[in-house]
Amino acid sequence: MRLFIVCLITVFSIACSKGKGPAKKDEAGKTTSAAKAKTNKAPGKDPAAAPKPKPAAANAVKDDGKVVSVALTGNDQMQYNVNEIKVAAGRTVKLTLTHVGKIPAATMGHNFVLLKAGTNVAAFATKAAQAKATAHIPESEKGSIIASTKLVGGGESTSIEFPAPAAGTYDYICTFPGHFAIMKGKLIVQ
Repeated sequence: MRLFIVCLITVFSIACSKGKGPAKKDEAGKTTSAAKAKTNKAPGKDPAAAPKPKPAAANAVKDDGKVVSVALTGNDQMQYNVNEIKVAAGRTVKLTLTHVGKIPAATMGHNFVLLKAGTNVAAFATKAAQAKATAHIPESEKGSIIASTKLVGGGESTSIEFPAPAAGTYDYICTFPGHFAIMKGKLIVQ
């Protein structure tokens, strides 16, 4: 019986979050403006067919033949805008990390840490979480790092430049405690 009730609540919650729940009425019994907005569609116009804006990540990586410029952002939802960066071997990488959120570094700091191939990401991140004194870059693991930025908070930005490593696939993460599970990506050198 409990399972049935939990399932029923879950289904109702999902339906309501998609706008299929019961319409809300005001004291006079009229449908509220939020419900009206969902029901008053212009005839012949499908909002799903409207052109969608190009994602910011589409222009985040630019290669001029010598330098690959990467405009990486992190937000208050612990997300990078780019989860895969492709670089030609022999290029210089100029990466700018911008925290586009508002929360300060002390509670929502972000960085970019590029790890050597074969590094155990979870073990590295566990040590990094405990390395508050060194901005979450563990002294004992510096040999596992190819490149890293400083930690930035909301509205801040930092840049680094480094030569692309040898051909292969490399992990990059944010080492702020708990972020690496979501804020991660791959640098692919071809």
